[in-house]
Amino acid sequence: MGYCSGRCTLIFICGMQLYAVWLVLWVTWNVFVICFYLEAGDLSKETDLILTFNISMHRSWWMENGPGCTVTSVTPAPDWAPEDHRYITVSGCFLEYQYIEVAHSSLQIVLALAGFIYACYVVKCITEEEDSFDFIGGFDSYGYQGPQKTSHLQLQPMYMQIPLDNN
Repeated sequence: MGYCSGRCTLIFICGMQLYAVWLVLWVTWNVFVICFYLEAGDLSKETDLILTFNISMHRSWWMENGPGCTVTSVTPAPDWAPEDHRYITVSGCFLEYQYIEVAHSSLQIVLALAGFIYACYVVKCITEEEDSFDFIGGFDSYGYQGPQKTSHLQLQPMYMQIPLDNN
């Protein structure tokens, strides 16, 4: 039971690295998003450029497309607004976009943790299945058991001498 083959070890290491590394990155990002939109610490949602790493001026998709939101274009756009962006006002939302973002990130964390727990279960099932095969007598969950005596006669090996021909 304590023995694990090379295949089992490889599956375990690769599986744990895949789920563990991605899990840490994914949960870390989603915790950051939650802290950002709830303005924890020095983070402020007024500086939305932090989410795009100061590459663009895009904002949350939920800001314009949230439940019940009405988007109205403002014309003329202010002088400071970039030409390739539209200037809008959003009103009538049932729920503010930052709370939708927090709920979305929270759901992603729950799904990531559930996936990790399921992956651990699958690895456990694979290792138990591999340990139950003894490669001698087939499937045997109790390990190898020697042959059972079925009668009082026991077979003994026979040794024969072959005469050498001297011709």
